[in-house]
Amino acid sequence: MLRLLSFTLFLAIWWIAALLVGGAKLPSPPAVLQVMIAEASSGALFLHLGATLARVALAFTLAMSLGSAIGYLMGRVKLADRLGDPWLILLLNLPALVVIVLAYIWAGLTEAAAIAAIAINKLPTAIVTLREGTRALDRSLDEMASVFAMPRWRAFRHVVLPQLAPYIAASARSGLSLVWKIVLVAELLGRPNGVGFEIGVAFQLFDTPRLLAYSLTFAAVVLVIETLLVQPFEARANRWRPRAA
Repeated sequence: MLRLLSFTLFLAIWWIAALLVGGAKLPSPPAVLQVMIAEASSGALFLHLGATLARVALAFTLAMSLGSAIGYLMGRVKLADRLGDPWLILLLNLPALVVIVLAYIWAGLTEAAAIAAIAINKLPTAIVTLREGTRALDRSLDEMASVFAMPRWRAFRHVVLPQLAPYIAASARSGLSLVWKIVLVAELLGRPNGVGFEIGVAFQLFDTPRLLAYSLTFAAVVLVIETLLVQPFEARANRWRPRAA
């Protein structure tokens, strides 16, 4: 109910602002909706949205897989932590735009370059979160698994992974929010399709209704994925933790 009220209030403010500044600068909700329907009817909206979601899925999966493995290694092995920490600091502070531009220069304007650039921007946050989670592991539980001679994989599955689950969930949520932003920049600079590409075209043509149509559709999809996938996963990962009174 509160979400519906918030959405209604947003539409009301938008409509009033459109009336005050004029449709040339800020088109009204019906004008933007008309463009959405036209783009959806032609199939272009779903084509570009699908391309963007595919890039997000590939880059996110790649970054989370590598980041979790590297973060766990750095949390467990001091030598790996000392060797990797300077590079981790560098990646954390390197602007996303620099990574994307360098990827396109070195690998060309290819799909692989775009996905790699997006993944590299997400990678350090995943490493940091999983490294801290690994450092926080209860060593007494490791000793218990050793005493009961649990196989390594079984110990990892039943002892280590449940402790890391909240950190994996936190890394996934923060990382996905980062990937949503970076993928649009990568598409704007070097891809022939996707929501970012369409936003770039709309900017060049000063087509504000089209720009808002693609931006709001993208935002709506992000909200749906956050509500239906990310939040339930995070709640499940933290289900064993005691709730605050």
